[in-house]
Amino acid sequence: MPVKGVKAMSNGFIISKDTWDHMPENQRDWILFDTMQSLTMEVKILKRWNRVFSFAGGIVGGAATALGIKVGT
Repeated sequence: MPVKGVKAMSNGFIISKDTWDHMPENQRDWILFDTMQSLTMEVKILKRWNRVFSFAGGIVGGAATALGIKVGT
């Protein structure tokens, strides 16, 4: 559950608004870069799993159609 004024970093550390406000801009940039890199990796992983499950769903749907199974009617 997010806490107001608290930012969570990709490595699990939590930064409060007060800490963020007093942090050097260079350090903020690195934190943002690290967070963006982590999000990019997570999206790539989700896309890969989406393809896997889409393929598996196609196989299951094709098998069900071949066997004449009707769902929902």
